[in-house]
Amino acid sequence: MNPSFSSYLVNDVFGDPGVYVEIRWSKRALLFDLGHNDGLGPTRLLRANEIFVSHTHMDHFIGFDAVLRVALGRGKTLRLFGPPGLIDNVQGKLHGYTWNLVDGYPLTIEVQEFHQGKPRLAFFQASNGFQLAEQPVCPLIRKSHGHLFTVLEDPMFTINAVALNHRIPSFAYSLEEQFHINVNKQKLHEAGLPVGAWLKDVKQHIWQGRPDDFCFTATLYDEHRRQEREFVLGEMKERFLTISRGQKIAYVVDARYDEENEAKIVSLARGADVFYCESPYLDVDAEKARDRYHLTARQAGLMARQAQVRDLVVFHFSPRYTGQGEALEREAMEAFQGS
Repeated sequence: MNPSFSSYLVNDVFGDPGVYVEIRWSKRALLFDLGHNDGLGPTRLLRANEIFVSHTHMDHFIGFDAVLRVALGRGKTLRLFGPPGLIDNVQGKLHGYTWNLVDGYPLTIEVQEFHQGKPRLAFFQASNGFQLAEQPVCPLIRKSHGHLFTVLEDPMFTINAVALNHRIPSFAYSLEEQFHINVNKQKLHEAGLPVGAWLKDVKQHIWQGRPDDFCFTATLYDEHRRQEREFVLGEMKERFLTISRGQKIAYVVDARYDEENEAKIVSLARGADVFYCESPYLDVDAEKARDRYHLTARQAGLMARQAQVRDLVVFHFSPRYTGQGEALEREAMEAFQGS
């Protein structure tokens, strides 16, 4: 069964933090954090229309300029989500440049920040020199479990967040697929139906909650022949599709190991297929980690074990451990596996 999300670190484990998530079978991606990201290249940066910022320390936000540069002149809306102050930080970045020749550019930057139970939404458009414009938004949708809240609801997936203590709010995120839809290509072949883009529309109908008696027309292409066919959604599901549990990815950076942060992180990451967790310090330096409001590798492993995640990826290693990356990974995995 092919997963819907393919995720990987933007940089190596000692580089600026960030995770890139490709949504397969589409030209869409999600980006978590905006550290140095030139290595992604223009094509992948352009696909990431939704960006989720943990906080705006330099190693998490310096890559905003790279994203802005490739997006200029494109007819798109770039959406950023993050903690209190994100709108002011984006505005400050934009104020650092002169915009007298971009009035014909179609780029819009939408920024949404969340604090004290109320979101704040702002827009910056190239056509007016990126002047700030605010718009009222609905109250947060609170989850029933603790401090988690929803920052983006998509027919296919949900992005939840929680504010962690880093002496400022540092947002951790989870990406959770509503459910996974797998197409049985062999059964399609036996029924004389081609695999193609029309199946994306079928999946969209299901994600959007269409009833089983919903009828739709699909355009099929087979050996350069075009054909219109009528289908009933329930029959498609019964004959050709398998619907199962969706994927879950969790992303945690820059948080101190204390009782409150631990409970929030475990709740956010519970049951994740992949848990990306910062591990800047070895546990022998736990006091230094606490003073710097960061985690140790052992602490990351313990929380991953509590959350019963499938795979743990540790990263954001402190340069003080250059050449000791394997020691950090080993410490995290020993705690995760209970060895």
